[in-house]
Amino acid sequence: MAVIKPFRGIRPPKNLVEQVASRPYDVLNSEEARNEAEGNPKSLYHIIKPEIDFPVGTDEHDPRVYGRAVENFEAFQKNGWLVQDAKENYYVYAQTMNGRTQYGLVVCANVEDYMTGKIKKHELTRRDKEEDRMKHVRVNNANIEPVFFAYPHNDELDAIVAKVVAGKPEYDFVAPDGFGHHFWVIDDAATIARITEIFAGIPSLYIADGHHRSAAAALVGDEKRRQNPNHKGDEEYNYFLAVCFPDNQLNIIDYNRVVKDLNGLSDEQFLEALKKNFDVELKGAEIYKPNKLHNFSLYLSGKWYSLTAKAGTFNDNDPIGVLDVTISSNLILDEILGIKDLRSDKRIDFVGGIRGLGELKKRVDSGEMKVALALYPVSMKQLIDIADSGNIMPPKTTWFEPKLRSGLIIHKLV
Repeated sequence: MAVIKPFRGIRPPKNLVEQVASRPYDVLNSEEARNEAEGNPKSLYHIIKPEIDFPVGTDEHDPRVYGRAVENFEAFQKNGWLVQDAKENYYVYAQTMNGRTQYGLVVCANVEDYMTGKIKKHELTRRDKEEDRMKHVRVNNANIEPVFFAYPHNDELDAIVAKVVAGKPEYDFVAPDGFGHHFWVIDDAATIARITEIFAGIPSLYIADGHHRSAAAALVGDEKRRQNPNHKGDEEYNYFLAVCFPDNQLNIIDYNRVVKDLNGLSDEQFLEALKKNFDVELKGAEIYKPNKLHNFSLYLSGKWYSLTAKAGTFNDNDPIGVLDVTISSNLILDEILGIKDLRSDKRIDFVGGIRGLGELKKRVDSGEMKVALALYPVSMKQLIDIADSGNIMPPKTTWFEPKLRSGLIIHKLV
């Protein structure tokens, strides 16, 4: 059963939230963070991307950079840009994109639940990325950024959240990307106790986005437990910061592929090779978007094509085999284009669907890429089926949007 607890959040005063809040550390590079933080000493980038305080080109893994994160975190608190709540609360964090709002509960999730698999994952993590975030958690003794969880929707939790959000939000603003962010504090003791009880009856939580942050937070918590001879189990380091959304409110968008060449084939030979496993239909110059599972969109030499996987080329009873990323990876990228490892092959790149299919067209038309492949998005049910079966999705399968804004709330491990 899912163990969660309330916590004393560290967060900006209402009038500073828009100056402090930032995009997550892993969706932009150092140069972009430097530009976004320019002229704003209160930007969270000074804590989560502290290399921006050093000369251009400074390695973000330099020990001085991690040290600067600590200095900046302490300075933010000293200056009153981040202030810790007096008591343990839960919080509601809602996001609005394209007129649609999703409501998450901000909680502390349990390290033990992660270590024993009650918090389920669907992606492999890379040790170098884990180690970077582990250092960040260790030196700051805090989870500066939350992870993004899903849980099986629950009517009573929906009702509790609806009651909370009927009140005036603590924060309510539109970020530069046009997405709305809304935040409420749940400080009623009876409501807090009931939320904890309901989660105790939920069998599993699912990592939607933030696998490296989840791993880093849990591994540091486990490390602290092993290093403490007086460990009791109720210490703050046994928990890490998460925003939990009901699965029926989440929307996964497509995650598409662009490839530099046709592996020595002409356009005609490539299209002919596709016909072995797909029904190929020319759609013309207008952008074509996949309309259902096992239907793909291909852009090549100024023309869009519909590809529909033929019966027998996939297994709808296998949680991995049913995925369009599996079908396209096996039957197009590997079999025809010779791309064996999506993680390391330099001939392929990935484009989040938030950029639209026009971005695929642009990258092919520019000559940078030769061909683009658009996929129908994975469903939350597919993600949960894979996590429940203990399987791992192929790389670059899911893209969640909107991303959580960092800086609205922080969790200290002491």
